[in-house]
Amino acid sequence: MRIVRSIPELRVALKTFRDGGQSIGFVPTMGFLHEGHAALIRQSMARCDTTVVSVFVNPTQFGPGEDLAKYPRDLERDQNLCLKLGVGTLFIPEPAEIYPTGFTTSISVGPMGDLLCGMFRPGHFRGVATVVTKLFNLVQPDLAFFGQKDLQQTSILRRVVKDLNLPVDILVVPTVREADGLALSSRNAYLSPEHRKLALGISRGLFAAERRFQEGERDPGTLAEGVRSALAGMDEIQYCEAVDPLTMDLLAGPITRPAALCVAVVLGGTRLIDNVLLSPTGEAAQFISHLDPPGGNA
Repeated sequence: MRIVRSIPELRVALKTFRDGGQSIGFVPTMGFLHEGHAALIRQSMARCDTTVVSVFVNPTQFGPGEDLAKYPRDLERDQNLCLKLGVGTLFIPEPAEIYPTGFTTSISVGPMGDLLCGMFRPGHFRGVATVVTKLFNLVQPDLAFFGQKDLQQTSILRRVVKDLNLPVDILVVPTVREADGLALSSRNAYLSPEHRKLALGISRGLFAAERRFQEGERDPGTLAEGVRSALAGMDEIQYCEAVDPLTMDLLAGPITRPAALCVAVVLGGTRLIDNVLLSPTGEAAQFISHLDPPGGNA
């Protein structure tokens, strides 16, 4: 595995693969890697000739008062996991490498960035879209891999890729969970044992709603309310909504096509998100793998 820290090093490291016509897979991360990230890396390893993983805690996607300074970091563990999985290149830039003096450009993501998480984290998706677009330009991957847990982020990035004609396909890997159902997240490290138990209400509520949907319930409000009833004890329920996974727009009528139930809560000062996909045809997993704005990635 080659570890690179600068943009020139990265370009040199990947030139051989490009010149040889080999496919490049890319997994952008903020580090503190866990089994959810490993699932993304394994998908990339299975589909591409070489895999690049980036570890970069992006400062522009954190707002005032958010957890940038205390965001969990363990670079040695990250390196060992990537080495064990067979990653070809690990890119670990410093903030000044990505945002040099005088950097002023950013990407506006439009109305989708103001919905759901965007209502509570103003500017967050602008920061995400800007750094991921930069990373796409630097790595120039054929495929990039993201997790379903960050569904809104993934939908926004797919829109950015389509709108800007970026030559990369985004694949979404189903959420990886602990044995008890809690979605894996680097921020789970913040949870006290008591809050960890309470957090199980998120997946419990989502799974119950998923079962009700499979049994025939199609009213989005009824399904969302069922999830809310399982969130007792949360410090704050920021949202719990049934949405169109392409646009993040709230659903008002019966669910007749793939939808997503999305949740964000605050528990013990830690913000947690999760979702389940609901497909009337029973093919939610296949749907998320191929989720794309109408017209594809032109």
